[in-house]
Amino acid sequence: MKRKNGLLKQWAFIGVFAICPFFSFCQPIQKVEKRTVKVAMIQMNVVGNDVETNLGTAEKMVAKAAAAGAQIVILPECMDIGWTHPGSLVNASAIPGGRVYTRLSQMAVKYKVYVCSGMTERDGNKVYNAAVLINDSGRLILKHRKINELDIGKVYYATGDRLNVADTKLGRIGVMICADAATGDHSIPTALARMGPDIILSPCAWAVPPGYDNEKEHYGGTWKDAYIPVAQKFGIYIIGVSNVGNMTGGPWKGWDCIGASMAVDNKGKIMLQCPFGVNAETIGYVDCVY
Repeated sequence: MKRKNGLLKQWAFIGVFAICPFFSFCQPIQKVEKRTVKVAMIQMNVVGNDVETNLGTAEKMVAKAAAAGAQIVILPECMDIGWTHPGSLVNASAIPGGRVYTRLSQMAVKYKVYVCSGMTERDGNKVYNAAVLINDSGRLILKHRKINELDIGKVYYATGDRLNVADTKLGRIGVMICADAATGDHSIPTALARMGPDIILSPCAWAVPPGYDNEKEHYGGTWKDAYIPVAQKFGIYIIGVSNVGNMTGGPWKGWDCIGASMAVDNKGKIMLQCPFGVNAETIGYVDCVY
């Protein structure tokens, strides 16, 4: 009888641990500490095929953003040469090792920020509409090549063939470029979102034809439709940053890049839309909490 009682006690003891996950006293609940990451949206003027001027503008604005406490800075699509400028076929440079990448890497180290920037990449006999993510030690941690290029861009750029995320001390970060988001069925941002990023960064070059009336048709509907459903469904931040300035070459010569850069939070709400206009150079700041 004593042996039977002893066995019962042993099984009761084991039973408590078997159901332990259901009781708070068995395993303390770990509080997940959220991080707040300050992101600078650098809506800079891009001068067609003037790499040095554009790098100079980028550095001045990166320095300003870093002084304001930014941890990540986003620069526009094809920040070095300008989207679809014919100079892309001549002045594209390597990633890593080329002059544009090298300057961006130096900025990241000098100002102690993560730099996400669009740039024009040469790889052998091909040119790509690319974006880099460089950490604050100056190391390349992600490279993306635009997949959903507009038809007018295919004259200049080869097509990318993959999506990537990077795990960093600031969270998991994904990168896409401009029209990658605007496939109509959300296929590219959805695929990227399924990789589990906390935030997606998107260098862009948003342009309108001469005479566009922003009062009559407020710019940004395409990007709201592209960003909001994905951000809401997957609980992630999506930030698109466009340049400003006149397009001086290529198929859309005479069109204006107009900024209106947009940040959507992880509930699908617009956090910030920067000013619209060919001269609306500015830096927008958003705090992302995840």
